[in-house]
Amino acid sequence: MVGEAFRLQRFSVTKTGGGGRDGGVDLVLSKGSEKFLVQCKQWKAYTVGVAVVRELYGVMTARNATGGVVVTSGSFSDDAKAFVEGRNVRLVDGDSLVGMIRQAQHLLSSRSGLVERPRHVVPAMLPDVEVGSLPCPACGSKMMKRTAKKGANASGKFWGCSRYPSCHGVRSIA
Repeated sequence: MVGEAFRLQRFSVTKTGGGGRDGGVDLVLSKGSEKFLVQCKQWKAYTVGVAVVRELYGVMTARNATGGVVVTSGSFSDDAKAFVEGRNVRLVDGDSLVGMIRQAQHLLSSRSGLVERPRHVVPAMLPDVEVGSLPCPACGSKMMKRTAKKGANASGKFWGCSRYPSCHGVRSIA
């Protein structure tokens, strides 16, 4: 399901699956020359800790990946959330996963002509914020035009999820 949601976002998806020396990586996403590693966790304990995120980050470095994603049906510890700050690692929790699945279902339905695409309306409390026409790739919420405040892309424009900081979904403006 997660792979299909990323395919609908125009990623090429390779399933690595089932154990072995994959470093916990379940999917490899490609778009152009960029490679992203995805680790999916269905936790009985419900909370994914920082060790899982650190492991993925190490594998990303070893494989020269552009970024990574940890997907869980549960939630992430505060340490895991703190670890990803400033790193190109996205955390997709259970709520965001449901949003990804809904977005995928919506895109499939709209492509088949079964439903009308929703109209995106600028929220009344933010009348000067431009809202993107595509939904957030992580949770399906509205995207808002934002400006990067730090890092290599400082002062660059991008689409960011309206649910930030609980969702870190982004899209390029191009």
